[in-house]
Amino acid sequence: MESVFGVEKLNTPVEKRKDIISVSGLNKWFGDLHVLKDVDLTVKQGEVIVILGPSGSGKSTFIRTLNALEEFQEGDINIDGINLTNDLKNIEEIRKETGMVFQSFNLFPHMTILKNITLAPIWVRRWKKKKAEQIAKDLLERVGIPEQADKFPGQLSGGQQQRVAIARALAMQPKIMLFDEPTSALDPEMVKEVLDVMKTLADSGMTMLVVTHEMGFARQVADRIILFDYGEIVEQGTPEQLFDHPQHDRTKLFLSQIL
Repeated sequence: MESVFGVEKLNTPVEKRKDIISVSGLNKWFGDLHVLKDVDLTVKQGEVIVILGPSGSGKSTFIRTLNALEEFQEGDINIDGINLTNDLKNIEEIRKETGMVFQSFNLFPHMTILKNITLAPIWVRRWKKKKAEQIAKDLLERVGIPEQADKFPGQLSGGQQQRVAIARALAMQPKIMLFDEPTSALDPEMVKEVLDVMKTLADSGMTMLVVTHEMGFARQVADRIILFDYGEIVEQGTPEQLFDHPQHDRTKLFLSQIL
């Protein structure tokens, strides 16, 4: 069944779905700094993963490796059957399947909201302008700001700009959405409107990996929570397991500092 975001919503339990992301033995260095250490992770189709961890733990670097925004030195990454290599054609194919939303909105200030959203589908997907614009307008409706189509980014609030950034990523019709602390640059009163869109997207069946410090969102939306520290996955489990019954001392310390 297709959701409001055009994603196929699966009725099968998460554990019975196919693997859409597979990471094994992932290692990355920045010079002498070993930032990702033998990371292994498998993500099922439609699964919502929230990644937590202190600053500098490697969580943002990790999700940036999934669409080759960061190179890695050792290991394997497979995205929906495509093995990530340094080949540019290979990287382009993976980026078609993975939408990315950053802390900063990265919108083109000289383009209208509509043009910001339609640019990639027209150039990368080779869609006709009419089709791209219709999908962009539908997405703006779904993220709650249809009236902003002809404005420029500078005329919108931070929360509205981030919702545009989400719509822009979704316009490419990706199979996976990656979020790198999407609310950290927002004023507190704007955080909820962005999280509400992300909750709707999670409910729609989209596969999502979200780096965030929003604990309420993590508890409410995640199928699984992963804690990173010093470049390693320290602990993972359901929200109930991680928040209410953490097993590792580093998890307990981290939660005691933020909850």
